[in-house]
Amino acid sequence: MNAMTTNIKNLFRLKTVPADENENHFPNIEPAENEVTEESRKRTYHESGYRDGTRNSGNHTALSICLDAIYSKFQNEEKQLVEKQSKLKEPYLNEQKNKETEIKGLTVSLDNKEEKLNNISEDIKNVQNKIEGLKFEINDLPRNPEAYSVNAKKGASTKFWIGLILLIPISLYLFTFYISTSYSAFFKSFDANGNIIQSVLDAQAFNKAWAEGPLEGAFVTLIPFVFLGLGYLIHMFGENKSFGNYAKIALLFIITFVFDAILAYEIESKLYELNKTFESLPFDLKIAFTKNQFWGIIFAGFIVYIIWGLVFDFVMKEHKEKDKIKNEQIRRQKDILIHQERILDFEKQKEEVRNSIGSIKELIAKAKGRIEELQNIIDGVIIPTKDYKLYASEYMQGWITFMSEKLAVSQSVKQEMIEECKKQYNYNLNKVGANSDSQNSVYMSVL
Repeated sequence: MNAMTTNIKNLFRLKTVPADENENHFPNIEPAENEVTEESRKRTYHESGYRDGTRNSGNHTALSICLDAIYSKFQNEEKQLVEKQSKLKEPYLNEQKNKETEIKGLTVSLDNKEEKLNNISEDIKNVQNKIEGLKFEINDLPRNPEAYSVNAKKGASTKFWIGLILLIPISLYLFTFYISTSYSAFFKSFDANGNIIQSVLDAQAFNKAWAEGPLEGAFVTLIPFVFLGLGYLIHMFGENKSFGNYAKIALLFIITFVFDAILAYEIESKLYELNKTFESLPFDLKIAFTKNQFWGIIFAGFIVYIIWGLVFDFVMKEHKEKDKIKNEQIRRQKDILIHQERILDFEKQKEEVRNSIGSIKELIAKAKGRIEELQNIIDGVIIPTKDYKLYASEYMQGWITFMSEKLAVSQSVKQEMIEECKKQYNYNLNKVGANSDSQNSVYMSVL
Protein backbone atom coordinates (compact mmCIF):
# COMPACT_ATOMS: atom_id res chain seq x y z
CA MET A 1 0.00 0.00 0.00
CA ASN A 2 2.83 2.40 0.79
CA ALA A 3 4.55 1.50 -2.46
CA MET A 4 1.38 2.32 -4.48
CA THR A 5 1.02 5.68 -2.72
CA THR A 6 4.65 6.50 -3.53
CA ASN A 7 4.11 5.60 -7.18
CA ILE A 8 1.02 7.84 -7.51
CA LYS A 9 2.94 10.74 -5.94
CA ASN A 10 5.74 10.17 -8.41
CA LEU A 11 3.22 10.28 -11.28
CA PHE A 12 1.85 13.65 -10.23
CA ARG A 13 5.37 14.90 -9.69
CA LEU A 14 6.13 13.85 -13.26
CA LYS A 15 3.35 16.07 -14.61
CA THR A 16 4.24 19.15 -12.57
CA VAL A 17 8.01 19.25 -12.87
CA PRO A 18 9.37 22.81 -13.35
CA ALA A 19 11.07 23.70 -16.58
CA ASP A 20 14.65 23.53 -15.16
CA GLU A 21 13.93 20.24 -13.42
CA ASN A 22 12.45 18.86 -16.65
CA GLU A 23 15.76 19.59 -18.32
CA ASN A 24 17.45 17.43 -15.64
CA HIS A 25 15.07 14.61 -16.51
CA PHE A 26 16.14 14.71 -20.16
CA PRO A 27 19.72 15.93 -19.97
CA ASN A 28 20.61 14.51 -23.37
CA ILE A 29 17.64 16.01 -25.34
CA GLU A 30 18.64 18.99 -27.40
CA PRO A 31 16.16 21.55 -28.76
CA ALA A 32 14.18 20.43 -31.77
CA GLU A 33 15.50 23.34 -33.84
CA ASN A 34 18.90 21.63 -33.90
CA GLU A 35 17.22 18.63 -35.57
CA VAL A 36 18.80 15.84 -33.59
CA THR A 37 19.81 12.69 -35.38
CA GLU A 38 17.58 9.64 -35.28
CA GLU A 39 20.04 7.61 -33.22
CA SER A 40 20.42 10.25 -30.54
CA ARG A 41 16.67 10.68 -30.47
CA LYS A 42 16.18 6.95 -29.96
CA ARG A 43 18.73 6.95 -27.19
CA THR A 44 17.00 9.85 -25.51
CA TYR A 45 13.63 8.04 -25.52
CA HIS A 46 15.30 4.88 -24.25
CA GLU A 47 16.93 6.73 -21.38
CA SER A 48 13.66 8.52 -20.61
CA GLY A 49 11.88 5.18 -20.40
CA TYR A 50 14.52 3.78 -18.08
CA ARG A 51 14.43 6.84 -15.84
CA ASP A 52 10.59 7.04 -15.69
CA GLY A 53 10.43 3.31 -15.01
CA THR A 54 12.80 3.79 -12.11
CA ARG A 55 10.76 6.63 -10.64
CA ASN A 56 7.49 4.71 -10.91
CA SER A 57 8.82 1.26 -10.00
CA GLY A 58 7.61 -0.15 -13.33
CA ASN A 59 3.91 0.37 -12.46
CA HIS A 60 1.72 -0.26 -15.55
CA THR A 61 -0.80 2.42 -14.58
CA ALA A 62 1.96 4.97 -14.41
CA LEU A 63 3.23 3.66 -17.76
CA SER A 64 -0.11 4.51 -19.39
CA ILE A 65 0.16 8.14 -18.23
CA CYS A 66 3.81 8.35 -19.18
CA LEU A 67 3.12 7.03 -22.69
CA ASP A 68 0.47 9.74 -23.16
CA ALA A 69 3.06 12.29 -22.07
CA ILE A 70 5.60 10.75 -24.43
CA TYR A 71 3.17 11.01 -27.33
CA SER A 72 2.53 14.68 -26.52
CA LYS A 73 6.28 15.24 -26.36
CA PHE A 74 6.66 13.49 -29.72
CA GLN A 75 3.99 15.73 -31.24
CA ASN A 76 5.73 18.88 -30.00
CA GLU A 77 9.01 17.69 -31.44
CA GLU A 78 7.42 16.96 -34.83
CA LYS A 79 5.86 20.41 -34.94
CA GLN A 80 9.31 21.92 -34.67
CA LEU A 81 10.75 19.87 -37.54
CA VAL A 82 9.87 22.34 -40.29
CA GLU A 83 11.74 20.60 -43.07
CA LYS A 84 10.22 17.24 -42.21
CA GLN A 85 6.74 18.79 -42.03
CA SER A 86 7.27 20.31 -45.46
CA LYS A 87 8.26 16.94 -46.85
CA LEU A 88 5.28 15.22 -45.25
CA LYS A 89 2.91 17.87 -46.62
CA GLU A 90 4.36 17.76 -50.12
CA PRO A 91 1.95 15.00 -51.37
CA TYR A 92 -1.00 16.98 -50.04
CA LEU A 93 0.27 20.13 -51.73
CA ASN A 94 0.65 18.25 -55.01
CA GLU A 95 -2.83 16.79 -54.68
CA GLN A 96 -4.17 20.27 -53.93
CA LYS A 97 -2.55 21.65 -57.09
CA ASN A 98 -3.97 18.77 -59.10
CA LYS A 99 -7.42 19.44 -57.70
CA GLU A 100 -7.12 23.14 -58.56
CA THR A 101 -6.10 22.20 -62.10
CA GLU A 102 -9.00 19.77 -62.21
CA ILE A 103 -11.41 22.52 -61.11
CA LYS A 104 -10.12 24.84 -63.84
CA GLY A 105 -10.74 22.13 -66.45
CA LEU A 106 -14.17 21.38 -65.01
CA THR A 107 -15.00 25.10 -64.94
CA VAL A 108 -14.13 25.42 -68.62
CA SER A 109 -16.23 22.36 -69.37
CA LEU A 110 -19.06 23.80 -67.27
CA ASP A 111 -18.93 27.10 -69.18
CA ASN A 112 -19.04 25.20 -72.47
CA LYS A 113 -21.99 23.13 -71.31
CA GLU A 114 -23.89 26.19 -70.09
CA GLU A 115 -23.20 27.95 -73.37
CA LYS A 116 -24.44 24.88 -75.21
CA LEU A 117 -27.54 24.83 -73.01
CA ASN A 118 -28.21 28.48 -73.85
CA ASN A 119 -27.72 27.76 -77.56
CA ILE A 120 -30.16 24.84 -77.40
CA SER A 121 -32.69 27.02 -75.58
CA GLU A 122 -32.25 29.67 -78.27
CA ASP A 123 -32.70 27.03 -80.99
CA ILE A 124 -35.91 25.83 -79.32
CA LYS A 125 -37.16 29.41 -79.13
CA ASN A 126 -36.39 29.98 -82.82
CA VAL A 127 -38.18 26.77 -83.84
CA GLN A 128 -41.19 27.70 -81.68
CA ASN A 129 -41.28 31.10 -83.40
CA LYS A 130 -41.24 29.32 -86.77
CA ILE A 131 -44.14 27.13 -85.66
CA GLU A 132 -46.12 30.18 -84.57
CA GLY A 133 -45.35 31.82 -87.90
CA LEU A 134 -46.52 28.75 -89.81
CA LYS A 135 -49.74 28.61 -87.79
CA PHE A 136 -50.39 32.26 -88.61
CA GLU A 137 -49.75 31.59 -92.31
CA ILE A 138 -52.16 28.63 -92.28
CA ASN A 139 -54.92 30.90 -90.97
CA ASP A 140 -53.99 33.85 -93.20
CA LEU A 141 -53.52 31.91 -96.48
CA PRO A 142 -57.21 31.88 -97.49
CA ARG A 143 -57.40 35.66 -96.97
CA ASN A 144 -54.07 36.73 -98.48
CA PRO A 145 -52.68 33.95 -100.72
CA GLU A 146 -50.65 36.41 -102.82
CA ALA A 147 -48.68 37.44 -99.71
CA TYR A 148 -47.21 33.92 -99.66
CA SER A 149 -46.62 33.68 -103.43
CA VAL A 150 -49.62 31.38 -103.85
CA ASN A 151 -51.40 31.93 -107.17
CA ALA A 152 -54.92 31.50 -105.83
CA LYS A 153 -57.97 33.72 -105.46
CA LYS A 154 -59.13 35.10 -102.16
CA GLY A 155 -62.19 33.48 -100.69
CA ALA A 156 -61.87 30.37 -102.88
CA SER A 157 -63.18 28.14 -100.13
CA THR A 158 -66.33 30.23 -99.62
CA LYS A 159 -67.07 30.41 -103.36
CA PHE A 160 -66.52 26.69 -103.68
CA TRP A 161 -69.06 25.82 -101.01
CA ILE A 162 -71.63 28.25 -102.40
CA GLY A 163 -71.22 26.79 -105.88
CA LEU A 164 -71.42 23.24 -104.50
CA ILE A 165 -74.62 24.05 -102.62
CA LEU A 166 -76.15 25.36 -105.87
CA LEU A 167 -74.82 22.45 -107.92
CA ILE A 168 -76.48 19.74 -105.83
CA PRO A 169 -80.15 20.80 -106.35
CA ILE A 170 -79.50 21.59 -110.02
CA SER A 171 -78.05 18.09 -110.45
CA LEU A 172 -81.08 16.59 -108.73
CA TYR A 173 -83.30 18.61 -111.06
CA LEU A 174 -81.48 17.27 -114.14
CA PHE A 175 -81.77 13.72 -112.83
CA THR A 176 -85.48 14.18 -112.31
CA PHE A 177 -85.99 15.90 -115.66
CA TYR A 178 -84.06 13.47 -117.83
CA ILE A 179 -85.46 10.38 -116.08
CA SER A 180 -88.96 11.69 -116.63
CA THR A 181 -88.50 12.98 -120.20
CA SER A 182 -86.54 9.92 -121.38
CA TYR A 183 -89.25 7.62 -120.01
CA SER A 184 -91.96 9.75 -121.56
CA ALA A 185 -90.13 9.92 -124.88
CA PHE A 186 -89.24 6.25 -125.30
CA PHE A 187 -91.47 4.09 -123.10
CA LYS A 188 -94.62 5.90 -121.96
CA SER A 189 -97.98 5.55 -123.62
CA PHE A 190 -100.12 8.71 -123.47
CA ASP A 191 -103.85 8.56 -123.06
CA ALA A 192 -106.37 11.13 -124.09
CA ASN A 193 -107.60 11.74 -120.57
CA GLY A 194 -104.19 12.83 -119.17
CA ASN A 195 -103.15 16.40 -118.60
CA ILE A 196 -100.29 17.41 -120.89
CA ILE A 197 -97.97 18.62 -118.16
CA GLN A 198 -98.66 15.59 -116.07
CA SER A 199 -98.05 13.39 -119.07
CA VAL A 200 -94.62 14.91 -119.84
CA LEU A 201 -93.33 15.09 -116.28
CA ASP A 202 -94.30 11.77 -114.78
CA ALA A 203 -93.54 11.63 -111.05
CA GLN A 204 -93.55 7.81 -111.17
CA ALA A 205 -91.28 7.54 -114.22
CA PHE A 206 -88.44 5.85 -112.33
CA ASN A 207 -90.66 3.23 -110.67
CA LYS A 208 -92.68 2.61 -113.84
CA ALA A 209 -89.54 2.12 -115.93
CA TRP A 210 -88.17 -0.50 -113.55
CA ALA A 211 -91.61 -2.10 -113.34
CA GLU A 212 -91.66 -2.51 -117.13
CA GLY A 213 -88.28 -4.20 -117.15
CA PRO A 214 -84.56 -3.92 -116.23
CA LEU A 215 -83.66 -2.54 -119.64
CA GLU A 216 -86.13 0.29 -119.34
CA GLY A 217 -85.13 0.92 -115.69
CA ALA A 218 -81.41 0.95 -116.46
CA PHE A 219 -81.93 3.28 -119.45
CA VAL A 220 -83.85 5.96 -117.58
CA THR A 221 -81.53 5.62 -114.53
CA LEU A 222 -78.29 5.99 -116.43
CA ILE A 223 -79.23 8.52 -119.09
CA PRO A 224 -78.76 11.54 -116.73
CA PHE A 225 -75.15 10.46 -116.27
CA VAL A 226 -74.64 10.84 -120.01
CA PHE A 227 -75.55 14.48 -119.79
CA LEU A 228 -73.44 14.97 -116.64
CA GLY A 229 -70.55 13.26 -118.44
CA LEU A 230 -70.92 15.63 -121.35
CA GLY A 231 -70.81 18.54 -118.91
CA TYR A 232 -67.66 17.12 -117.32
CA LEU A 233 -66.01 16.83 -120.74
CA ILE A 234 -66.90 20.43 -121.50
CA HIS A 235 -65.16 21.47 -118.29
CA MET A 236 -62.06 19.37 -119.03
CA PHE A 237 -61.75 20.73 -122.58
CA GLY A 238 -62.11 24.21 -121.16
CA GLU A 239 -59.07 23.67 -118.91
CA ASN A 240 -56.70 24.03 -121.89
CA LYS A 241 -57.38 27.05 -123.99
CA SER A 242 -57.01 26.05 -127.66
CA PHE A 243 -59.01 26.19 -130.89
CA GLY A 244 -59.39 22.42 -130.95
CA ASN A 245 -60.79 22.32 -127.46
CA TYR A 246 -63.20 25.17 -128.22
CA ALA A 247 -64.41 23.21 -131.28
CA LYS A 248 -64.94 20.15 -129.12
CA ILE A 249 -66.89 22.19 -126.57
CA ALA A 250 -69.09 23.60 -129.31
CA LEU A 251 -69.67 20.09 -130.66
CA LEU A 252 -70.66 18.83 -127.19
CA PHE A 253 -73.17 21.66 -126.79
CA ILE A 254 -74.63 20.85 -130.20
CA ILE A 255 -74.90 17.15 -129.27
CA THR A 256 -76.63 18.00 -126.02
CA PHE A 257 -79.02 20.36 -127.78
CA VAL A 258 -79.80 17.77 -130.44
CA PHE A 259 -80.44 15.09 -127.82
CA ASP A 260 -82.77 17.41 -125.92
CA ALA A 261 -84.49 18.23 -129.22
CA ILE A 262 -84.96 14.50 -129.91
CA LEU A 263 -86.55 14.01 -126.50
CA ALA A 264 -88.82 17.00 -127.07
CA TYR A 265 -89.69 15.81 -130.60
CA GLU A 266 -90.58 12.32 -129.40
CA ILE A 267 -92.75 13.61 -126.60
CA GLU A 268 -94.41 16.23 -128.79
CA SER A 269 -94.97 13.61 -131.51
CA LYS A 270 -96.80 11.33 -129.08
CA LEU A 271 -98.91 14.22 -127.85
CA TYR A 272 -99.66 15.30 -131.44
CA GLU A 273 -100.71 11.79 -132.43
CA LEU A 274 -102.90 11.64 -129.36
CA ASN A 275 -104.79 14.81 -130.28
CA LYS A 276 -104.72 14.81 -134.14
CA THR A 277 -107.82 14.64 -136.35
CA PHE A 278 -108.44 13.42 -139.93
CA GLU A 279 -107.59 16.88 -141.18
CA SER A 280 -104.27 17.07 -139.25
CA LEU A 281 -101.06 16.92 -141.28
CA PRO A 282 -98.38 14.32 -140.52
CA PHE A 283 -96.13 15.44 -137.64
CA ASP A 284 -92.71 16.77 -138.67
CA LEU A 285 -90.06 19.26 -137.57
CA LYS A 286 -91.91 22.13 -139.14
CA ILE A 287 -94.93 21.39 -136.96
CA ALA A 288 -92.71 20.70 -133.92
CA PHE A 289 -91.05 24.10 -134.21
CA THR A 290 -94.46 25.71 -133.92
CA LYS A 291 -95.28 23.96 -130.62
CA ASN A 292 -94.57 25.75 -127.34
CA GLN A 293 -94.33 22.40 -125.57
CA PHE A 294 -91.46 21.40 -127.86
CA TRP A 295 -89.40 24.46 -127.01
CA GLY A 296 -90.41 24.27 -123.36
CA ILE A 297 -88.98 20.76 -123.06
CA ILE A 298 -85.75 21.79 -124.83
CA PHE A 299 -85.15 24.84 -122.70
CA ALA A 300 -86.26 23.13 -119.48
CA GLY A 301 -83.48 20.64 -120.11
CA PHE A 302 -80.83 22.33 -122.25
CA ILE A 303 -80.82 25.75 -120.56
CA VAL A 304 -80.69 24.20 -117.11
CA TYR A 305 -77.99 21.88 -118.40
CA ILE A 306 -75.96 24.90 -119.52
CA ILE A 307 -76.48 26.48 -116.10
CA TRP A 308 -75.38 23.23 -114.48
CA GLY A 309 -72.27 23.15 -116.68
CA LEU A 310 -71.34 26.72 -115.81
CA VAL A 311 -71.85 26.13 -112.09
CA PHE A 312 -69.91 22.86 -112.30
CA ASP A 313 -67.06 24.58 -114.12
CA PHE A 314 -67.06 27.35 -111.53
CA VAL A 315 -67.01 24.83 -108.64
CA MET A 316 -64.14 22.88 -110.19
CA LYS A 317 -62.12 26.04 -110.74
CA GLU A 318 -62.76 27.22 -107.20
CA HIS A 319 -61.87 23.77 -105.94
CA LYS A 320 -58.61 24.04 -107.82
CA GLU A 321 -57.97 27.41 -106.24
CA LYS A 322 -59.00 25.97 -102.89
CA ASP A 323 -56.63 23.04 -103.44
CA LYS A 324 -53.73 25.42 -104.01
CA ILE A 325 -54.35 27.01 -100.63
CA LYS A 326 -55.11 23.65 -99.03
CA ASN A 327 -51.86 22.16 -100.35
CA GLU A 328 -49.92 25.10 -98.97
CA GLN A 329 -51.67 24.67 -95.64
CA ILE A 330 -50.90 20.93 -95.61
CA ARG A 331 -47.27 21.63 -96.46
CA ARG A 332 -47.04 24.02 -93.55
CA GLN A 333 -48.75 21.49 -91.26
CA LYS A 334 -46.07 18.95 -92.21
CA ASP A 335 -43.39 21.57 -91.54
CA ILE A 336 -44.92 22.12 -88.09
CA LEU A 337 -44.70 18.39 -87.35
CA ILE A 338 -41.06 18.36 -88.43
CA HIS A 339 -40.30 21.37 -86.23
CA GLN A 340 -42.08 19.74 -83.30
CA GLU A 341 -39.89 16.66 -83.72
CA ARG A 342 -36.86 18.96 -83.75
CA ILE A 343 -38.04 20.51 -80.49
CA LEU A 344 -38.30 17.03 -78.93
CA ASP A 345 -34.72 16.30 -80.06
CA PHE A 346 -33.58 19.63 -78.63
CA GLU A 347 -35.35 18.87 -75.35
CA LYS A 348 -33.54 15.52 -75.12
CA GLN A 349 -30.23 17.25 -75.80
CA LYS A 350 -31.12 19.90 -73.24
CA GLU A 351 -31.84 17.26 -70.60
CA GLU A 352 -28.54 15.50 -71.34
CA VAL A 353 -26.64 18.78 -71.06
CA ARG A 354 -28.43 19.59 -67.79
CA ASN A 355 -27.43 16.21 -66.40
CA SER A 356 -23.83 16.84 -67.52
CA ILE A 357 -23.89 20.27 -65.86
CA GLY A 358 -25.19 18.73 -62.65
CA SER A 359 -22.44 16.08 -62.73
CA ILE A 360 -19.75 18.70 -63.39
CA LYS A 361 -21.01 20.92 -60.56
CA GLU A 362 -20.99 17.92 -58.25
CA LEU A 363 -17.41 17.12 -59.25
CA ILE A 364 -16.40 20.76 -58.71
CA ALA A 365 -18.05 20.77 -55.28
CA LYS A 366 -16.25 17.55 -54.34
CA ALA A 367 -12.93 18.92 -55.61
CA LYS A 368 -13.40 22.15 -53.64
CA GLY A 369 -14.30 20.16 -50.56
CA ARG A 370 -11.18 18.09 -50.99
CA ILE A 371 -9.09 21.24 -51.45
CA GLU A 372 -10.43 22.55 -48.15
CA GLU A 373 -9.57 19.26 -46.49
CA LEU A 374 -6.08 19.37 -47.96
CA GLN A 375 -5.66 23.00 -46.88
CA ASN A 376 -6.62 22.06 -43.34
CA ILE A 377 -4.03 19.28 -43.45
CA ILE A 378 -1.41 21.67 -44.80
CA ASP A 379 -2.24 24.28 -42.16
CA GLY A 380 -2.17 21.61 -39.46
CA VAL A 381 0.56 19.33 -38.19
CA ILE A 382 1.28 15.90 -39.61
CA ILE A 383 2.34 13.35 -37.02
CA PRO A 384 4.11 10.29 -38.45
CA THR A 385 2.55 7.66 -36.21
CA LYS A 386 4.83 4.93 -37.54
CA ASP A 387 7.81 6.96 -36.39
CA TYR A 388 6.16 7.37 -33.02
CA LYS A 389 5.95 3.59 -32.72
CA LEU A 390 9.70 3.42 -33.25
CA TYR A 391 10.45 5.90 -30.47
CA ALA A 392 7.72 4.56 -28.19
CA SER A 393 9.31 1.12 -28.47
CA GLU A 394 12.65 2.63 -27.40
CA TYR A 395 10.90 4.22 -24.42
CA MET A 396 9.28 0.90 -23.59
CA GLN A 397 12.61 -0.91 -23.85
CA GLY A 398 14.10 1.53 -21.32
CA TRP A 399 11.13 0.92 -19.00
CA ILE A 400 11.43 -2.89 -19.30
CA THR A 401 15.22 -2.71 -18.89
CA PHE A 402 14.78 -1.08 -15.52
CA MET A 403 12.24 -3.71 -14.49
CA SER A 404 14.49 -6.55 -15.59
CA GLU A 405 17.68 -5.22 -13.98
CA LYS A 406 16.70 -3.14 -11.00
CA LEU A 407 13.20 -4.07 -9.81
CA ALA A 408 13.55 -6.02 -6.56
CA VAL A 409 10.62 -8.46 -6.78
CA SER A 410 10.26 -12.16 -7.48
CA GLN A 411 10.64 -13.32 -11.05
CA SER A 412 7.01 -14.34 -11.37
CA VAL A 413 5.77 -10.99 -10.08
CA LYS A 414 8.24 -9.20 -12.34
CA GLN A 415 7.04 -11.16 -15.37
CA GLU A 416 3.43 -10.40 -14.55
CA MET A 417 4.22 -6.68 -14.27
CA ILE A 418 6.06 -6.75 -17.59
CA GLU A 419 3.02 -8.34 -19.28
CA GLU A 420 0.75 -5.65 -17.85
CA CYS A 421 3.13 -2.98 -19.14
CA LYS A 422 3.10 -4.56 -22.59
CA LYS A 423 -0.72 -4.39 -22.59
CA GLN A 424 -0.59 -0.70 -21.74
CA TYR A 425 1.98 -0.17 -24.48
CA ASN A 426 -0.18 -1.89 -27.13
CA TYR A 427 -3.25 -0.01 -25.91
CA ASN A 428 -1.40 3.28 -26.33
CA LEU A 429 -0.26 2.38 -29.86
CA ASN A 430 -3.80 1.47 -30.86
CA LYS A 431 -5.16 4.66 -29.33
CA VAL A 432 -2.84 6.93 -31.32
CA GLY A 433 -3.21 4.82 -34.49
CA ALA A 434 0.35 3.57 -34.63
CA ASN A 435 -0.84 -0.02 -35.18
CA SER A 436 -3.20 0.89 -38.07
CA ASP A 437 -2.41 0.95 -41.78
CA SER A 438 -2.36 4.74 -41.74
CA GLN A 439 1.11 6.23 -41.97
CA ASN A 440 0.29 9.65 -40.54
CA SER A 441 -2.11 11.39 -38.20
CA VAL A 442 -3.12 14.95 -38.95
CA TYR A 443 -3.81 17.58 -36.32
CA MET A 444 -5.69 20.54 -37.74
CA SER A 445 -4.71 24.07 -36.89
CA VAL A 446 -8.08 24.59 -35.14
CA LEU A 447 -7.02 22.05 -32.60
